[in-house]
Amino acid sequence: MSAVQDQAAEKSGLAVRLLAGQTAALARAISIVDRDGQAVSALLKAIEPHLGRAIVVGFTGPPGAGKSTLVNAFIAEMRGRGKTVAVAAVDPSSPITGGAVLGDRIRMAEHTMDPGVFIRSLASRGHLGGLSASAARVADLMDAAGFDVIVLETVGAGQSEVEMAEMADVRIVVSAPGLGDDVQAIKAGILEIADILVVNKSDLPLAKRTVGQLQAMLALRAPGDWKVPVLTTNAVDRTGLCDLADAVDRRAAARKMKGPRNALGGRTRRLLAQSVAKYAEHRVLNEANATIDAVVADLQQAEIGLDDAIEKILMQLCESQKNG
Repeated sequence: MSAVQDQAAEKSGLAVRLLAGQTAALARAISIVDRDGQAVSALLKAIEPHLGRAIVVGFTGPPGAGKSTLVNAFIAEMRGRGKTVAVAAVDPSSPITGGAVLGDRIRMAEHTMDPGVFIRSLASRGHLGGLSASAARVADLMDAAGFDVIVLETVGAGQSEVEMAEMADVRIVVSAPGLGDDVQAIKAGILEIADILVVNKSDLPLAKRTVGQLQAMLALRAPGDWKVPVLTTNAVDRTGLCDLADAVDRRAAARKMKGPRNALGGRTRRLLAQSVAKYAEHRVLNEANATIDAVVADLQQAEIGLDDAIEKILMQLCESQKNG
């Protein structure tokens, strides 16, 4: 048996164990995907018919808002309701090893021995969207493993973090009283993606004021079919978690009514966009091609604009793919 056949057999067996809900298989699959997304097409194909069952909940917000502590409390609330939970917590990368710093995982250590909870830290590795580049695939793997709720916690990176809106059924934006980040969140576009706004650390003096600010800012949003609630929580003593979980269930139910695979389409689109960008980047940077070289030269000399250059490059890549 060739090395390629050996790898295919390994992925097939891994998919069977993953779909059976084996935690070790999920951990192994995530490691493979996070390390080399190009090597897992057989695995992803095997699990695709089994996707779209889980509720995907995204937590985002500025640093210091207490996202990890709130996620930890949210896990406990979901487990109390009899739901299994998988968490993909994206930590900043170590500048030396490129691995995750694991701060989020430390805060969730109380759930380590719970078989109904799976927590995995992913390194952002410089990815500016708040999520790891492999987060869409990881969410799919957790979905296939049979978890009821998948939590995506982002690094709080800022404007590019709106990509979470394409991957989650329910988007939660967490703020803390008096941090002065509310206006920054508006500038970054984060509030525009929120399904639920949470003011954490509600025991602090400025909590009510922050709630009022956020409610006023919601008036600037275009009206839609969902009224965004502004909730208060205290993740340390776990007050307000019941209201948060109820709001998540209501929002998820509303989205499921539009089609159980609605958010899955967002995850697939995000995965496709990342893969196309990676493919184009590799070709442009590494391929010896007269047409690409000419486009680069024209762009450098301001003979064409960037939009025209992009169009020419994409046309060249498509043409070479057809002929290749």
